[in-house]
Amino acid sequence: MDYNYDPIPLPARPALSAEESLARAEAFYAQIKQRHSVRHFSDAPVDRAVIESCLRAAGTAPSGANHQPWHFACVSDPATKREIRLAAEKEEREFYGGKAGDEWLDDLKDLGTDADKPFLEIAPWLIAIFVERYGVNEDGSKQKNYYTAESVGIATGFLINALHEAGLATLTHTPNPMKFLNQILDRPSNERPYILLVVGHPAANAMIPRAATVKKSLEEIASFI
Repeated sequence: MDYNYDPIPLPARPALSAEESLARAEAFYAQIKQRHSVRHFSDAPVDRAVIESCLRAAGTAPSGANHQPWHFACVSDPATKREIRLAAEKEEREFYGGKAGDEWLDDLKDLGTDADKPFLEIAPWLIAIFVERYGVNEDGSKQKNYYTAESVGIATGFLINALHEAGLATLTHTPNPMKFLNQILDRPSNERPYILLVVGHPAANAMIPRAATVKKSLEEIASFI
C-alpha cells in the first residue's frame, strides 16, 4: 500500500496510580463544574496572548483525517463588534417574535434570555468559530473534509475549557442564521458559521439563571455495561 504513514513515539506522560488518576479526575470536575454560561460581562480587557494560547489548545483537538476543519475569527474591534451585534439582534428579534415556535420559547423562559444582546459589545472578545466544509488546495481544487461538525464541536469544547482554566467566562451564542458573520468578517463561502463565542471577565454583579445550574445525574447521562 502506498501511503505516507510515518509514526513517531507518543510524547511521554506520567504514569499515574489509580488513586492519582481519581484525584486528578475529581480535581478537574471540581474546576469545570464552576463553569457557567455568562450573559453579564465586564469590559475589562483580556490580553490577546491569553486568547492565542487558548486557541493553540483548541487546535490540538482531534479531527476527521486530521484536516482540522476550523477557523477562529477573533474580534476585539469595537466597530466590528457593534456591526455583529446589530446583525445578531435582527435575527434574534425574528426568533423571539415567533420564528422559534411556542415550545422552544417556553423552554427558554427559565433562562431569562431575550432578543437584546448587549454583551456582544461589552465583552472584550468575540470569537466566531467557522466549520470549513471543504478545503481549498493551492491549485484551487477542493479538498474533502470529514466529520466537520463533530471535529469543530470537539475543538470548541477544548477552547471553552482552556478559557475557563484561564479564569475567563464564555457564552456560546448561536443566532440563526449566522451567514452575516461571513460577510462582516470576510470569511470565504466554504466556511459555515458554527458558534459565536463571547469571551471576557464576568461583570462584578453577574447573575446566572438558577435553572442552568441543574444538571442531569450520572445515572441519567451514562450507562456501564
